[in-house]
Amino acid sequence: MRAATTKALTTISSDLFDDMPVLRRKWQAALKPGQRLPRYEDVMLGSLGRLADHIAVLNNEDGGLQISRSGRYVQQWLQDERWDVAVEAVSPDCATVLVEAANCALVSGQPYLAHAHCVRDGMVRSYDVLALPTNSRWGSTLVGTYVNERDAQYNLLDAIFSTTDDGVVSLATIRDSVGMPCDFQVVHHNRAAADLLRLPSATLQWHRLKQGGNMLCTPEVMARLFDVVTHGRSDQFELDSEARSLRLGAHAFGDIISLTIADVTALKRREASFRLLFDANPVPMCILDAKTAQILNVNDAMVGHYGYGRADLLCMNVWDLWPPGEWESLDDALLRLADGDLFHRDWRHRKADGSEIEVLTYGREITFDGRDGVLVAIVDITERRRAEARIAYMAHHDGLTGLPNREFFQQRLAQELDGAGAADRRIAVMCIDLDLFKTVNDSFGHPMGDRLLQAVAGRLTQQMHGGKLAARLGGDEFAVIISQSCGASDASECAARLIAALSAPYDIDGNELVIGASIGIALSPGDGASCEELMKNADMALYRAKQDGGRVHRFFEKEMDRQAQKRRDMEHDLRRAFAQGEFELHYQPLVDVATGAISAFECLLRWRHPDKGMISPADFIPVAEDIGLIVPLGEWVLREACHEAARWPDGIKVAVNLSAVQFRSRNLVQVVVQALAQSALAPERLELEITESILLAETEANLATLHQLRQLGIRISMDDFGTGYSSLSYLRSFPFDKIKIDRSFVKDLAQRSDCLAIVRAISGLGKSLNIITTAEGVETSDQLEWLRAEGCNQVQGFLFSAAKPASEIAGLLAQFGTRPSKAA
Repeated sequence: MRAATTKALTTISSDLFDDMPVLRRKWQAALKPGQRLPRYEDVMLGSLGRLADHIAVLNNEDGGLQISRSGRYVQQWLQDERWDVAVEAVSPDCATVLVEAANCALVSGQPYLAHAHCVRDGMVRSYDVLALPTNSRWGSTLVGTYVNERDAQYNLLDAIFSTTDDGVVSLATIRDSVGMPCDFQVVHHNRAAADLLRLPSATLQWHRLKQGGNMLCTPEVMARLFDVVTHGRSDQFELDSEARSLRLGAHAFGDIISLTIADVTALKRREASFRLLFDANPVPMCILDAKTAQILNVNDAMVGHYGYGRADLLCMNVWDLWPPGEWESLDDALLRLADGDLFHRDWRHRKADGSEIEVLTYGREITFDGRDGVLVAIVDITERRRAEARIAYMAHHDGLTGLPNREFFQQRLAQELDGAGAADRRIAVMCIDLDLFKTVNDSFGHPMGDRLLQAVAGRLTQQMHGGKLAARLGGDEFAVIISQSCGASDASECAARLIAALSAPYDIDGNELVIGASIGIALSPGDGASCEELMKNADMALYRAKQDGGRVHRFFEKEMDRQAQKRRDMEHDLRRAFAQGEFELHYQPLVDVATGAISAFECLLRWRHPDKGMISPADFIPVAEDIGLIVPLGEWVLREACHEAARWPDGIKVAVNLSAVQFRSRNLVQVVVQALAQSALAPERLELEITESILLAETEANLATLHQLRQLGIRISMDDFGTGYSSLSYLRSFPFDKIKIDRSFVKDLAQRSDCLAIVRAISGLGKSLNIITTAEGVETSDQLEWLRAEGCNQVQGFLFSAAKPASEIAGLLAQFGTRPSKAA
């Protein structure tokens, strides 16, 4: 049946290749306007003639494809003559392409061409499958499927054998008169076999091995082949010839031997290189079974380093070297290695004498004797770790006394303070200074002084229990942390005990030495919440103890009540000052460098206290921000400044500083608009000065506010430029009209080259970006000339005028003149 089917499928006319365009045109012609699919009867019925044998009708009812009917050619292809059968029930290779073609045609609503490759009797046959979706008169969807074979077909095994790099040779056994194998003849081979045996393909075909001429003809190979065919088994062996290594695999099938030939020259060379690198490597190395962790091989270095015999190591698994405490992490490493991850990390290993060493291992997957293995290289880092531990100890301990040093003490104190805050407990810090130690050092020499310090450290250590830590800060200065919750009385008792212990006589080399100790104490959180505060305050208390004669302890005495009262008075006076109009505005001129004329005034807030006189803005502005007064105060400043500037000549601008708190109020734009409207001041005459602190928080929202202000025509200046860490980045995010060079760079302009370089860079930056540069704090003519030479546009400072009240502005304008320019 299969032979008949094969014969029928091969008798195909090449004219059928022209049928698919005909079917496509017929489907298209049957498609009426407004229809998604043509009717089945218009496409598949009528004068199909010989095409009917090549067509199967597929029904898409009940959620699955069925073959409703099929022509004889299709039945031969399907190897199934049944109708009304599910597509899944026919040959899988045919079913797969039918499902693909039908489904794609139904989804797209268009004819769909698929291709099938079916293996029949070892031959690969290619088919075109054209699916034509249609609607039947009964409302169901039918797919007419046309099937036809292409001319091209090929032998599957020949294709496989012709493309492999391994040689394949089929040998027929030749027997003598008594039935014993006496020779072999090549009855089939592939191209790779001829290449590997270095013979022309025609010469190799039908070649008898006893004729000689290639490496298969050697007595050793013939003997192995005779053994294979005689006993009906398989064999694998290697041949080395002409600087090549070939691996042969022989398998007997009756009197036919299938011989495979593989060139393993590169593999053998890699194996030889591996053996050289492995066996002679001074680094201990082993190979483990990837599944069982059994040790498969070790080199001489590992045998010598671990002290086990080679035979003993080869009977061990990896867990015999790793101490039990390392097993869990070793299991994890082996699992990760199985997933393809390399590993390298520190471990502890156990040697034959029971001692443990620290090692650094590197592992990677390899193949060893045909098994999945892990190559492990081992570096003994025991001495390195000991040296690192000594270095780490020395970095945190005093070399003379062995006590923790200042760095360790500060780290420990910071940790204790972090924990104390969460547990609501108090920490005590004691600073200790030895009385009369200098006298001992001067009288007996530094060696005796060092011995005395060691004895002091020993007595301190004896007292350190119950959450206490002693450290040597340097010289004869020591410190103690009491980390358990500690009140003033507890700290006082501990300090008294320490003074008594340290003041008792010392017997060093037969010399009785008497010194004393003074102690300063600070308690958290009242005396400080940070390491620095507590240490500073304890040191201040120690200074007081030394002033009081020594051998005593003193607590840090705070003046917080006085400071708090001062703050409360400031808050009260500020609220009263705003209500009673004690604030006033002064104006400092900004002078154009080129013309020497005034182009603008910076508005500066002043507080004239009725009792204390003028109070510096540096003192009251932070308090005003904290108590929420800065927003209404800033609105008043803005209104007053705009109102005053409206009286000046048209070209003169007014600059007003804005606080970050004003931006958080989110009505800044409205306040500015109202101030301009009420004063009738042109927006382009108002400059708003900000610092980069405004852009450090809520950057996007604040930038949006700045853009709104600039769209009104208001000019925006970056104050104190160059003092922040992000000033340059903000020039990218917002188009400032002006940058003001901080007075700190101007002050030492003539004396320090770095200040000059910074001013030059900022001026050059402003010129490149078309931004006005204004230098603050100009007090001397030399500074002015430097700034002029560096291209600075504007200057302000005491060289021209201090900030003056509004009543004196007319006089300043008369003195300097005005420069109503857009560049101002």
